[in-house]
Amino acid sequence: MMRLRVLDLFCCQGGAAKGYADAGCDVTGVDLAPQPRYPYRFVQGDALAFVREHGADFDFIHASPPCQGDSDCQRLQGNDHPDLIGPTRTALEATGRPFVIENVRGALPKLRTPVLLCGPMFGLDTYRHRYFEPGGGFRLVQPRHLRHTVPQAKMGRPVPPGHYGQFVGNFSGVALAKQVMGVPWMNRDGIRECIPPAYTQHLGRTFLASRLEVAA
Repeated sequence: MMRLRVLDLFCCQGGAAKGYADAGCDVTGVDLAPQPRYPYRFVQGDALAFVREHGADFDFIHASPPCQGDSDCQRLQGNDHPDLIGPTRTALEATGRPFVIENVRGALPKLRTPVLLCGPMFGLDTYRHRYFEPGGGFRLVQPRHLRHTVPQAKMGRPVPPGHYGQFVGNFSGVALAKQVMGVPWMNRDGIRECIPPAYTQHLGRTFLASRLEVAA
């Protein structure tokens, strides 16, 4: 059986890609910047231009448009960043393929019926909220969101015993972050923005299960 092809847009160092690969998919990443740490097939280029030209060649498309403009860190610093969620959705819908758009809490007003994923849903010692908008016929069910009973380390501070890590910004403890997030090939720059692979493994398995139901 041929492995389903997943297109990973705005891929950075490949956190999302690892999850889809673990689910049994064949992944191709696209990013404007060079990504020498990306562990799968990689194309350097404009993600939206690529999906407009080649998106229909894939079975499923994952897009993580830059979230800096909606992140707490960047808002505090007053930095200005482009908003690509709308243009990304338009390009994805034009492919006719199932897709998901991922982003952070600050982008919630721009996302349509998103599903929240959180680290403890997958046994991870970090909360790391990320939101996923399904589209193109792809459907997601919101998993049960467990209460945050474990304290979280303060932003940028080392993780005290008995706390969950908050691996954002100029955080300390890269080795611990690699272990907790499941991204041993990444550096700090990749980790601070990445999706834990466990999240997209769940998405990939959900998509594959839906394909099997259709074929049955």
